[in-house]
Amino acid sequence: MKNSLNQNLNKNSNEDINWELIQEDFKTKFGKDVFESWLKKMDLLETNSDNLLISVPTRFIRDWITSRYLDNVIQIVKSHNKNINRIEFKINSISNANFDNNIKSNLINQNSNVIDANLAFIKDSFIQYNRIDPNKNFDNFIVGPSNSLAYEASKKITSNISNYNPLYLYSGVGMGKTHLLNAIGFKLKTDLKVMFISAERFMYHFVKSIKSNEMIKFKDYFRNTDVLLIDDIQFMNGKEALQEEFFHTFSALLDKGSQIVVTADRPPSKLSRIQDRIRSRFSGGLVVDIQSPDLNLREEIVKNKLTELNILNGNNVEISKDVQNFICSEIKSSIRELVGALNRIISFSRIYNKVPNLSETRIILKDLLNINENKVTIDNIQTIVCKYFKISKNEMLSSRRSRYLVRPRQTAIYLAKMLTSKSLPEIGRCFSNRDHTTVIHSVKTIEKLRKEDNELNLKIDTLKSKILYNKQDEV
Repeated sequence: MKNSLNQNLNKNSNEDINWELIQEDFKTKFGKDVFESWLKKMDLLETNSDNLLISVPTRFIRDWITSRYLDNVIQIVKSHNKNINRIEFKINSISNANFDNNIKSNLINQNSNVIDANLAFIKDSFIQYNRIDPNKNFDNFIVGPSNSLAYEASKKITSNISNYNPLYLYSGVGMGKTHLLNAIGFKLKTDLKVMFISAERFMYHFVKSIKSNEMIKFKDYFRNTDVLLIDDIQFMNGKEALQEEFFHTFSALLDKGSQIVVTADRPPSKLSRIQDRIRSRFSGGLVVDIQSPDLNLREEIVKNKLTELNILNGNNVEISKDVQNFICSEIKSSIRELVGALNRIISFSRIYNKVPNLSETRIILKDLLNINENKVTIDNIQTIVCKYFKISKNEMLSSRRSRYLVRPRQTAIYLAKMLTSKSLPEIGRCFSNRDHTTVIHSVKTIEKLRKEDNELNLKIDTLKSKILYNKQDEV
């Protein structure tokens, strides 16, 4: 029936475009695996004079295609019909048959908004990716002591634009920065021109504009917006030409009263290889850190996410209180990991038609509870900590007690205790044969300081991320 529908919708435009041939080109260009997993799921609904309307089964597939493959998809389509300059996506409502009627109605309204907003289009060879997701809004952002200031500041600028300008949000990975950025854009996009883009994507368009000799269009496009939302600004580090252009765009927007919101994984003062004048501009606005969620917030997130997942999956998985408490107490570093753990439990329940007990939960989440434990070595911890604090390993392992050496040394010892299964004497031997009492003192010192020093907390979380996930980028 679906093929018949496609044929009827396209019977007047077959002479303009042949979708089967285009799909063959997709398979050749992207490979069989990518085509079967993603691009095969696109169905052509309509061909108009300058755009295509394409159906996909889910919002996730649409977002995946637009964020990873859309450039090449459009190029292939244009090779068959050079007049096509826009692609619009529609979520196939048939795929959502398991949702209840209210959710169906909301999805249909959202899909209409998506089409009207032209999520992906070419305009004078410039491609915009509007990443604003209606499911990430202020209403479903769970607020606690660790993120309340960031939440209130984000809401404030939606009612009084340029009140805090720029607003700079920073935290470790998976703490909700992008959710708040998205919520701001979703709230303001009805009445204002909103640009929501990652620093990486900004760089892509900058380089592309230079290569195509279209810098004037690039400048005009980014400076003609009411609200600029930029995610992960730390990825601009070391790229001087890009920073130069960003600074002038930043200044032009501030001069015209546009609102700017920036997110990063560290405060402005810790941004490495970023121009001083850019760091100064960031520091001149409102700088807010989002801290690690406390136990109460983690419990609230699990409770709300469990309800949401049950609604979306059309079932009612009752996870025991013991399992919920275990997840909340063991997974502390990232909200994203917390939600990921819950997704695993739900998936296990659906596949095996049983809710896992506490023992089974430990097995299911083994890699999250002991992330790369076997791969983490004390030598690796020392190397990464020394690089972070810009000291040599010989200095760290020496007997010197200078202040600039003591804290990195204690931090490395603390991380060795937290991230490896080594005993206290073993850790001491790896730090120039220090006594195990020195190890205990270092661990207790860092634990005490973490309760008082938010900046140290951020440093520890950043180092843990680098060690556990092998992120060796410059800090």
